[in-house]
Amino acid sequence: MKQQVFNPFLPSWEYVPDGEPHVFGDRLYLYGSHDRFGGPDFCVNDYVCWSAPLDDLSDWRHEGVIYRATQDPRNKDGKQHMCAPDCCQGPDGRYYLYYQLHVLTCSCVAVADSPAGPFEYYGCVQHPDGTPWGEKKGDTFAFDPGVLVDDDGKIYLYVGFSPEGLFKTVFKLRGNRVEESVCLELEPDMITVRGGEHPVVPGPQAAKGTPFEGHGFFEASSIRKIGGKYYYVYSSILSHELCYATSDSPTGGFRYGGTLVSIADIGLNGRTEGVNYTGNTHGGMVCVNGQWYIFYHRQTNRIKCSRQACAEKIFIAEDGSIAQAEVTSCGLNDGPLAGKGTYEARIACQLGAKGSLPKSDIARKKDRKNVLPYFTQTGEDREENGDQYIANMHDGAWCGFKYFAYDGTEQTVTLSVTARGAGSVCVYLDARGGAPAAILPVRPSDGRQEITAAFASEAGTHALYVDYAGSGYIDLHTLTIA
Repeated sequence: MKQQVFNPFLPSWEYVPDGEPHVFGDRLYLYGSHDRFGGPDFCVNDYVCWSAPLDDLSDWRHEGVIYRATQDPRNKDGKQHMCAPDCCQGPDGRYYLYYQLHVLTCSCVAVADSPAGPFEYYGCVQHPDGTPWGEKKGDTFAFDPGVLVDDDGKIYLYVGFSPEGLFKTVFKLRGNRVEESVCLELEPDMITVRGGEHPVVPGPQAAKGTPFEGHGFFEASSIRKIGGKYYYVYSSILSHELCYATSDSPTGGFRYGGTLVSIADIGLNGRTEGVNYTGNTHGGMVCVNGQWYIFYHRQTNRIKCSRQACAEKIFIAEDGSIAQAEVTSCGLNDGPLAGKGTYEARIACQLGAKGSLPKSDIARKKDRKNVLPYFTQTGEDREENGDQYIANMHDGAWCGFKYFAYDGTEQTVTLSVTARGAGSVCVYLDARGGAPAAILPVRPSDGRQEITAAFASEAGTHALYVDYAGSGYIDLHTLTIA
């Protein structure tokens, strides 16, 4: 790679969740919904696309807006939000973008001659009689479409939503099934359903007593074919994790595989408490130059709808199984980050405070004393000049970065902070607590200040943790290792 690449891997001002990565030609394309920083709800911006050359996943290019909400004839006023999309190249060589407007029950389709669009409205996924799929009583709610064009040219669409409580009751009253995810085979026109629904992964109730129990299907269908097997990725009822199931058939017989990634590393090595905000996540797998990755999104700004794209390496064992990936700061990078240089605080992959952080969608309700750290930026939603940082690091707050590679020489560490209190910052290697690798005193200041101390790094690859103890709070902008 020409330069290092971090998590989140897009610019700090960009909020693209629900990422579906696909290789078309010599580039990797990322399709996702589009949140607004500080937005009132999920997916309120128009679809954009980002792409990178396969030989340099640090060089992401903004392809611009590829499809506007108002292009759908049922959404001329733009009030409906476009939820998580997926894209495929059809047998005719054109590119098909599957999506859903958030208050409708059916999946929609747009088409383009290029993977980066612009896309034009094509229609609704429909029954043979032309009725949109999802509008007939008993149809599964066609949420979060994932699409696969198989080696034989057959087209399969995966949809579903399986909530619990009030949401489930509402959808049942509307006549939709919300019990599981399903597969729909499509005709060559890419829009008409051939036959009926094929169950894929059971929802939380139907999963009881099966290997899926505790990890039943919630939302976020994504499908890949790897080595003759079908890998179905989905968000479980826990919401903060992506799980996978495998089958020898695209239409059924899926077996539970395990968790691919949790945005708070819950479940990794038996962990039961998160090391970051939880909330929903959504993503898919892709192979670039022989390396597989899982794409997902993290939560920011203490709300559920300012989400950012991340990715981690995954490894498929000879038996087809995939171990849970660790959330890191360097996901798409060739390896650990260099143990020298200036890094934005926003690439921290762990964030914590005394106790544990709540789910992102209730963080503000619990944060009445303003004591929780969080990722944020100044100003409003914008398309350039991002300045994301970690805010509100009160006494006992901490953040973690994984991983840096050090050469064992004498070093210093410099933090750029805004301080509204006095105390000290301790920097640790590998684990919090014990003897710090650096101690940096903090004093109040009107603006940003830089604090520097000797840094007792060790040769090798290590995690780095930053802990604050003192009065008031600090905002952490950057760290420099020299």
